[in-house]
Amino acid sequence: MSSLLYRPDWPEARERLSTWWNGGDIGRPVVQISCPRAERWEAVDPMPRPEGWTSRYSTASMEYKLHLARTACLGREFLGESCPSYATGDLAPNCLALYLGCQGTEMPESVWCESCMPEPDLAQLVYDPENFYWQFSREATARGKELAAGRFLQGFPDLIEGLDTLCALRGTQETLIDMIERPDFVHAAMRQLTDLYFRYYDPLYELCRDEQGGSHWWIYAPGRLVKIQCDMSAMISADMFREFMNPLVREMTERTAYSLYHLDGPDALQHVEPLCEIETLDMIQWQPGAGAAGPWYPEWWPYLHRILDAGKKIQIPIGKPYAEWHFDDIHEPLTMLRDEFGEQFKQFDLHLGAGSREQAAELLDFVSF
Repeated sequence: MSSLLYRPDWPEARERLSTWWNGGDIGRPVVQISCPRAERWEAVDPMPRPEGWTSRYSTASMEYKLHLARTACLGREFLGESCPSYATGDLAPNCLALYLGCQGTEMPESVWCESCMPEPDLAQLVYDPENFYWQFSREATARGKELAAGRFLQGFPDLIEGLDTLCALRGTQETLIDMIERPDFVHAAMRQLTDLYFRYYDPLYELCRDEQGGSHWWIYAPGRLVKIQCDMSAMISADMFREFMNPLVREMTERTAYSLYHLDGPDALQHVEPLCEIETLDMIQWQPGAGAAGPWYPEWWPYLHRILDAGKKIQIPIGKPYAEWHFDDIHEPLTMLRDEFGEQFKQFDLHLGAGSREQAAELLDFVSF
């Protein structure tokens, strides 16, 4: 196993992650923690921001996008099980919709996918090798992999799938109506979207995998990793989720080696039970969303217990992944979780930040058993 310039002890961290994913005990939770680095890992010449550049998703300049990939991890120390990585080919929080015909409207720090399917037309759900966004994303990922070699890992574009992608293509209101009035269309669309998802995922995985076959999507896993989500599920019942999403989640987790489901907001908690019924789903990331209590708060514990009792792992941020809280503030949520969940606390993947290597080392010791 080769090391990474931006994480010299990466082989050891990768081995711990492999042990953890495969049911072993590393003596504590997985902790993805980073801190500022006094000196950059290497010198990289600055590049002026090009005209028309709106965010890291922008397609205004391939060279500047590659520059961002080259410089994203230079000023951070990566400790615990954190990994320097960058998704160079990421063009929107729904790249699959762009690949399938949506036009991306670039805004500061985001991209809006304009709906492009005014009628429920399955004929529009086709692979287009000449699609601008797919060509740009694939080239950026391929060239990013060359930049990343020996330095950091290449991450996946945020593809997204299923009902969220159908909402991007059709419009959210139209999709909700389709689910009631044209369920056969929705089922057929989900079938085609899943096949199309892997038409893109498979070549991207080959560009993102490391020499061991591992991949990174919010966490490193020692094989084909998939991140799944359905943010629109806040608007549907658990029975509708079982009908339309459970088959997709089950298939996607069966076609990959490791899996992570992004559960977003209190209105989505009704779907914990349907998700726990899917044996092949490995982990659920819990994000309460803006304005809600942090993901470690007691009001969420019954749901977290249900997830753990179903044999699944949990990923949560303690603050924002790279935010430097006041150091003492981090101990309280860690203590709450350790006291409540005991040995099951080892099944958590915690994302947090520290102000220095010394603080990071203290936190790693603090959560160890």
